[in-house]
Amino acid sequence: MTSPALVAPIRVISTFALANAMNQLVELNQARTGESAVLEFGPTSQLLESIRTGRGGDVAILTADGIEQLISKGVLLPGSRTDIALSSVGVAVRAGAPWPPIDTVAAFVATLLAARSVAYSRSGASGIYFAELLQRLGISSEINAKATIIEQGFTAELLVDDRADIAIQQVSELRRVLGIDVIGQLPREIACDTCFSAGLFRESRNPAAAASFCQTLVSYASWPILLKSGLEPF
Repeated sequence: MTSPALVAPIRVISTFALANAMNQLVELNQARTGESAVLEFGPTSQLLESIRTGRGGDVAILTADGIEQLISKGVLLPGSRTDIALSSVGVAVRAGAPWPPIDTVAAFVATLLAARSVAYSRSGASGIYFAELLQRLGISSEINAKATIIEQGFTAELLVDDRADIAIQQVSELRRVLGIDVIGQLPREIACDTCFSAGLFRESRNPAAAASFCQTLVSYASWPILLKSGLEPF
């Protein structure tokens, strides 16, 4: 019989949107099953592309659409999608700064136009949505002329460094950064809720442990961890 100490940890490839919760979820799973996990994070679109082109693992955590795409490509097991939580796109400012109005679309647009710089991510789900939203609102040129756009990571870090006045990202990602205030979500008319889901790799080296990990992610014990991170459990 193989000693538990010699069993390799499962490899979990996750979007940054769940980064604030994932270490605690791994600890919860280890207490529940005895199985350990190694975490790898990245922006949703970059992870999706790297997995499509051969990156392997045991569990993928991406947008629900991304998981479905990988299932259709045969990379993830059919029927293995497990919906974990909903996340909303939020707005943040540096801690102690005045909270600008964002309760209506008009107020939100005025706040963006008045900001010295707006930070968002080029490759994350929230950043892709925000770039499209700017086009719809007709202010893409004005905002992008002064925006600070990052390839990956946490946009709220630019508030702490005083490189931006406003940061846009998933609420769960904004909350990962100290020294900022999350002032709310996008106005209801333009709000964006994203479903984040897990899927099992077809070529997983430990499919039983991977499946158990996904069960932990949607257990009632995971709810306080997800809620504290700004996620809404399913």
